[in-house]
Amino acid sequence: MSSLLRPEPGLLFWMLFSFGITVFLLVKFGFPMILKAVEKRKNYIEESLLAARKAHGELAGIRETGEALLAGARREQADMLKEASLKRDMLIESARGEARLEAEKMIASARRQISAEKEEALRSIRNEAAVLSLALAERILRGKLGSEEEQAKLIGRLFDEMDASKP
Repeated sequence: MSSLLRPEPGLLFWMLFSFGITVFLLVKFGFPMILKAVEKRKNYIEESLLAARKAHGELAGIRETGEALLAGARREQADMLKEASLKRDMLIESARGEARLEAEKMIASARRQISAEKEEALRSIRNEAAVLSLALAERILRGKLGSEEEQAKLIGRLFDEMDASKP
């Protein structure tokens, strides 16, 4: 045990010598490569963070643009709906007005037709009444003026009335 606790000076020398060479090689060749890799990794991470921040900013801009476009589309849709509603109301009102005018024309036409038919019916009734009156007068006169003597008296009386009516 004493040999483990106290190494020999030759062993200690070689151990220190090999440790120094290892440290020298690591410092000369290993650490620069490791530091270069660490620096490269650090730069990559920083670039990635910058790209992520830039992408986040662009995404925020795109999101704002999208929201603005969506709001504009909604306003445009509301305007279109309002305009369509106004056009619909105008068309309905126009159709009602046209229907009202057409109904008034039809009513006026029906009234004119009824009036014309009424006048025609009254003329027809008057004509029939005149024909019936003439037929009745003819029958009465034939009954009263059956003889030539009565006819001569009637003709004489009519001439007398005509002479009396002349001024």
